[in-house]
Amino acid sequence: MTIQSGTAGDVSTVERHPGMEHPVTPFEFKSADSTIALLRDPYRFVSRRSAELGEAVFETRLLLRRTTCMTGAEAAGVFYDPARFQRAGAAPPPLQKTLFGQGGVQGLDGEHHRQRKAMFLQINHPDRVEALADVVTREWERAVADWAAPDQVDLYPEVQRLLTRAVCEWAGVPLSEAEVDLRTRQLTALFDAAGDVGLGHLRSRAARRAAERWAADLIEQIRSGQLAVPSSSAASVIANHQEPDGRPMAPRVAAVELLNVLRPTVATAVYIIFVAHALEANPAWRERLAQGDGAEDMAFIEEVRRTYPFFPAVTAIVHEAFQWRGHDFPEGRRVLLDLYGTNRDPRAWEDPERFDPERFLGDDRDPFAFVPQGGGDPAVHHRCPGEPISTRLMGIALDQLVRHLTYTPVRPAAPIDYRRLPALPKGGYRIQNISPRH
Repeated sequence: MTIQSGTAGDVSTVERHPGMEHPVTPFEFKSADSTIALLRDPYRFVSRRSAELGEAVFETRLLLRRTTCMTGAEAAGVFYDPARFQRAGAAPPPLQKTLFGQGGVQGLDGEHHRQRKAMFLQINHPDRVEALADVVTREWERAVADWAAPDQVDLYPEVQRLLTRAVCEWAGVPLSEAEVDLRTRQLTALFDAAGDVGLGHLRSRAARRAAERWAADLIEQIRSGQLAVPSSSAASVIANHQEPDGRPMAPRVAAVELLNVLRPTVATAVYIIFVAHALEANPAWRERLAQGDGAEDMAFIEEVRRTYPFFPAVTAIVHEAFQWRGHDFPEGRRVLLDLYGTNRDPRAWEDPERFDPERFLGDDRDPFAFVPQGGGDPAVHHRCPGEPISTRLMGIALDQLVRHLTYTPVRPAAPIDYRRLPALPKGGYRIQNISPRH
């Protein structure tokens, strides 16, 4: 979702990671162009190239621009050092015009980032997350009653729809029943088609423009008093937020930030499909959770986030030139941190390809080894402030699928399509024989 469609390859100078079997030597990777390789395997491109080279960091080209690629917990710790890296100008323009929007928190640094991040932490306060959980639970119950009638349903678009209803109600965004399908399509296109090329990308850009107009109009209605919303709602907090200069955000920028609440919540549908896929692929764990009291639910959820592909990578720009382990990071260099590969790095995870939720039953966790939605402290670093919402909504889905719903997958768990952004089971995830469990 956050990797760019670009060009990789050409001359690479690399630094061997401590513990790898060969001594430190320069390495020249000769490839005229690796665009096709990147597009074919966006989630595993960096980690596989790293394994080929025996390196945790290497240089290449993306969009004809020299780029340093990094993977692993130690690299993540360096990447999230705000003294070394900035986010302004890091995201490729195609993603700014689809996934992120322009002027949003993802591209800010310094005091602007701190204050904008504090706004999102207020929106995602634990009490507010629980309020959203209540609405989402109600929407699940409503959806399950509707799903009992058809022979089968495709779970991915159905979950997108129920999450759109729920997050709009919770965020203070009016949404009539006639609008549900339109807004679901728009919010989904911001993340589900952002990494496409051709028509898919154009549809995502059109959805971004339409959604920003809709959200900006809502912001202006709130500011003018035409629309009354709860003061604790995301729409109200964003509409009334003041920048470091004491002024409110421009309506278009406020619209981007409101969509930065709505879009990621709907995008949790991807993780929910992975929860369903993991339950089917690990029937012993499904039975264990069904018989349990919920105490192990979060461990299962975290292992889903570790092993399944969500964000491929994140980008930053070197703020001030430095060296790390003999490797030069010149000012202005774009750097790509491999999230998917870091979550499966054998230096940090024992038998990383094995699905084992028990590894999360303890409290000891390296914030830079487990980075499904970014690393470090969300109050300080560019770690997703909506992460508690993702895990809470995954927990609701897990509870519904295991304890409140009976169903049969239409076909056995399909392999994950790693060429798709976001990755999903090939052919979708359809279920049948659906009924509430009493």
